[in-house]
Amino acid sequence: MREITHKLAFAHDGTANRYSDVFDPNNGAVQARVALGDAALLDRAVEAAKKAQPAWAAVNPQRRARVMFNFKALVEQNIDELAHLLSSEHGKVVADAKGDIQRGLEVIEFCCGIPHVLKGEYTQGAGPGIDVYSMRQPLGIGVGITPFNFPAMIPLWMSGVAIATGNAFILKPSERDPSVPVRLAELFLEAGLPEGIMQVIQGDKEMVDAILDHPDIAAVSFVGSSDIAHYVYKRGVDAGKRVQAMGGAKNHGIVMPDADLDQVVNDLAGAAFGSAGERCMALPVVVPIGDRTALALREKLIPAIEALRVGVSTDPDAHYGPVVTAAHKAKIESYIQMGVDEGAELVVDGRGFKLQGHEEGFFVGPTLFDHVKPTMRTYKEEIFGPVLQMVRAENFEEALALPSQHQYGNGVAIFTRNGHAAREFAARVNVGMVGINVPIPVPVAYHTFGGWKRSAFGDTNQHGMEGVKFWTKVKTVTQRWPDGGASDDSAFIIPTMG
Repeated sequence: MREITHKLAFAHDGTANRYSDVFDPNNGAVQARVALGDAALLDRAVEAAKKAQPAWAAVNPQRRARVMFNFKALVEQNIDELAHLLSSEHGKVVADAKGDIQRGLEVIEFCCGIPHVLKGEYTQGAGPGIDVYSMRQPLGIGVGITPFNFPAMIPLWMSGVAIATGNAFILKPSERDPSVPVRLAELFLEAGLPEGIMQVIQGDKEMVDAILDHPDIAAVSFVGSSDIAHYVYKRGVDAGKRVQAMGGAKNHGIVMPDADLDQVVNDLAGAAFGSAGERCMALPVVVPIGDRTALALREKLIPAIEALRVGVSTDPDAHYGPVVTAAHKAKIESYIQMGVDEGAELVVDGRGFKLQGHEEGFFVGPTLFDHVKPTMRTYKEEIFGPVLQMVRAENFEEALALPSQHQYGNGVAIFTRNGHAAREFAARVNVGMVGINVPIPVPVAYHTFGGWKRSAFGDTNQHGMEGVKFWTKVKTVTQRWPDGGASDDSAFIIPTMG
């Protein structure tokens, strides 16, 4: 049995009191086990980070950027190995796994420009003989707690900005697919990062709680379900930490009557079913405006869905592979049954899907519901699987209200040729990220990622300048160089710049 352990800045034999199974989603077999750390191991990792971080923060930003350049090159050289490793534990097809890595690398590319974005502000002559300037300084030790669905991208989003700005960083990845984060940490060291600045510590809820309670950890970045995000945010903030906690989603795609339906269907197929729907920026709800639009869309959707190829993660012709665990497969199928029980029309049923030769794999076929109502639990909650729900709207205002009033506010898309409608929708919709004829509106790395409502807890988003703000604190200096001539009583009066 292969054993997966931590990547730490000190000698550790990898043994643990507790382990968790890592499955091969393609055949349902246990392929490895991962050692789960405890609070005592976290203490040692934090101590190692505390020793290493001051020297790293003192390295000038240009030299830190050079490590990022080296790391980017190493990841690109090893992308095939990383993608197959990721695919083997997660289940997403290899091409999608490469996309997972590439979207993370785009943030590393942003971090290569860290000398520019860390520049402060300066005002000469803010008052008589007084200058004011500001600087951004690292927080100290940051931690990332990342989900199973993007075992490369999200760790890279967090670690890249945290490290480039001068922090030490500890990553607690998902125990479901823990190998790629360890390999990324090894590549960081190969790129020239000092020992102790990037560590990986495996664990489950016990480790999460230890992280949130640890007094020497300054900031925590989290991505996962909304209930856990809220828990992480509250417990972390109560412990005096800076916390950003990204939660779940129920992203909507609004289809205007003038939309190019062929393009919409193509986009929906990828956005709803790609990666087996295990994306927080998937598009699981489509909202056609008017019955005529709904009927035309449905007529085109059904054959497109039936043509999707579900296969093992190494199948180059597969559109998507298995879901991550048997428990998650059962959860998705329970939601499908719930939709039937609630009265939605099950148009395409993906339950009971079996792949020849891989009958024990965690496969769920593509599923389509029509006539879904906003009152249904299956609409209100995140399914996180290859299930597309159609909610019909009579007009633009009703369609706009659906994502705006939903508990989640991660992403939304509108499909239209009408520029005025698109502009109005983007301005008024109560959602954090908007796509206009773009089904998965994940911003590029030098912008910022973050949802609203129960999709995000905290005031600062991921990556881009928002990420730099999260992982740094601003120090403002007001300076004067007196000439020795002061002799009045002005020192007793509150200073002003008049």
